[in-house]
Amino acid sequence: MLTATVVFLVIGGVAVAVLALALLGGELLHFGHPEAGGPVSTEVAAGFLGAFGFAGAAAAELLGARTAGSIVIAAAVGALAAVPAAWLAWRLSRAARNMRTDATPQRQHLVGSLGVVVTPVPAGTGYGEVRVRLGGQPVKLNARADRAIPAGAQIFVIEAPSDTSVVVEETGKV
Repeated sequence: MLTATVVFLVIGGVAVAVLALALLGGELLHFGHPEAGGPVSTEVAAGFLGAFGFAGAAAAELLGARTAGSIVIAAAVGALAAVPAAWLAWRLSRAARNMRTDATPQRQHLVGSLGVVVTPVPAGTGYGEVRVRLGGQPVKLNARADRAIPAGAQIFVIEAPSDTSVVVEETGKV
């Protein structure tokens, strides 16, 4: 294997390692925040260097890069491959950062939920357990009620005094 090929492969390998670190470490290695200081994120730099290194290595092997001129041509091929790769990395990372998501469910979203009693709810004091859906996911909560409610009964949440407890009423449906 040619020395130029090895150098290009090392550049590509380092870029892959930096990209993995950027994806796992989030914003630890930011060369300039896109909104304040520059458009070069770690993902863009890693995409550029990775494409440069691997395309340059392929070109160096195909050209048999033993002279300075052929190494420069291999580097030019690497740069030509690196520009669209960096642009794609920039577009994809920007799309991922600006992706719209649903709001995080909160305690007030429990009020009005329908559910089922898992552990009987005693009258007045004490807690039973109910299962309701919050954000599409089943959630088991401690429950209080003015009247005793047996296990398996359908309930309606009328209040959420804390993140883990609710006040419920039986709906009458079984």
